[in-house]
Amino acid sequence: MYIKEITIDGFKSYAQRVVIPGFDPQFNAITGLNGSGKSNILDSICFVLGIQNLQQVRASNLQDLVYKQGQAGVTKATVSIVFDNAAKDRSPVGYEHLDEITVTRQLVIGGRSKYMINGRVAEPSCVG
Repeated sequence: MYIKEITIDGFKSYAQRVVIPGFDPQFNAITGLNGSGKSNILDSICFVLGIQNLQQVRASNLQDLVYKQGQAGVTKATVSIVFDNAAKDRSPVGYEHLDEITVTRQLVIGGRSKYMINGRVAEPSCVG
């Protein structure tokens, strides 16, 4: 199982929806100029997978993860990761029949957070 695509919308420095496709099953590198959002891509992965210690993603509270803390009209942060699930011998139990699994986390200003697996609401324990 590996990441195929990440979609980031309203998360940290990503005010608008950005789709990052084309991940390789074996090796990937995130490169760019200082301040271009490289660390925030990695933080978005941690966010989807349910990171508990916000200091590890350089935030003091969940609202810090929404673009400009909601001050710029963006009221939620949403990150989705599409995982390639073609290797059935490594599939999570109950998902062997799917070639892709999409895990999403959405945070709305005010602290409400929800997780989804393939569009269905899921408990955080099912994700991390």
